Amino acid sequence: MDQAEKTMMDNLHKNSGKSLEEWVEIVKQKQFTKHSEIQRFLKEEHGFTYGYANLVAHKSLGTDAGSAENPESLIENQYKGKEHFRPIYDKLMDEILRFGPDVEIAPKNAYVSLRRKRQFAILQPATKTRFEIGLNLKGEEPDGILELITGANAMCSHKIKIESVDEITPDVFGWIRKSYEKAN
Repeated sequence: MDQAEKTMMDNLHKNSGKSLEEWVEIVKQKQFTKHSEIQRFLKEEHGFTYGYANLVAHKSLGTDAGSAENPESLIENQYKGKEHFRPIYDKLMDEILRFGPDVEIAPKNAYVSLRRKRQFAILQPATKTRFEIGLNLKGEEPDGILELITGANAMCSHKIKIESVDEITPDVFGWIRKSYEKAN
């Protein structure tokens, strides 16, 4: 468990009066099968924010890196049927890991979260034809390859869509680095 997760778990207990384990048990009694069902239940019935609902949903379903026996298997599973995107992930990670020793890699079922003191990016083979880099750049105007995310409860404020390794330019790394620096 990383420090950010521990802090969230401590704050969940302080804010709700129940531990993560108690919330997981409440959710399991409801027999939800989808992440979104759990989040909706916690937000609508218990006033959770997105972050806490997301934490409890991941822990309830065992879809976070901490619950996986082998976190690397979560990453491998993301690329089943999308193997052509794995070189994009590998190239991005090679450079991102050079940003500093404080980059935390937190694989989930569908994406990889990259954190510093807080999340700064997600890497996701979104569809069979599109890879997405989600970035936390609140207040930044969309420019060139950087698009604003307008959906409710988005984990990131902006995204960059990539279809091939050739589209990974210095501009892509510039936006990722900017997000990394803001996460300090």
